[in-house]
Amino acid sequence: QVTLVESGGGSVQAGGSLRLSCAASGYLSEPYQMAWFRQTTRKDREGVAAIDHFGTTYYSEEGRFTISEDKTAKRLYLQMSSLTPEDTGVYYCAAGPRIFGGKLESRNYKFWGQGTQVTVSS
Repeated sequence: QVTLVESGGGSVQAGGSLRLSCAASGYLSEPYQMAWFRQTTRKDREGVAAIDHFGTTYYSEEGRFTISEDKTAKRLYLQMSSLTPEDTGVYYCAAGPRIFGGKLESRNYKFWGQGTQVTVSS
């Protein structure tokens, strides 16, 4: 069993930045993949960024978000910049066995955190 706990959410003005963190506990068998998803008022849960066991990254859009992992600390990060009100939502950390394809599809992840709220004001 793997437990994921997100932190780092909060309120920020448009154009600002936030760094989300996800602490993982338990054993995640290798190879694995981890990702950040978000749920906004406009869309169902959507994948934002993913990283696999080998460090390969995947993004729904390039440029504003950066996903990274500290394997020693068992932490996943999402650095977000140039935030807009459309980025407002609950951000979730997810993890699961590495598969081919579908890195940003929620059905491909077994473990989920409770989410952290991000609010961007104009």
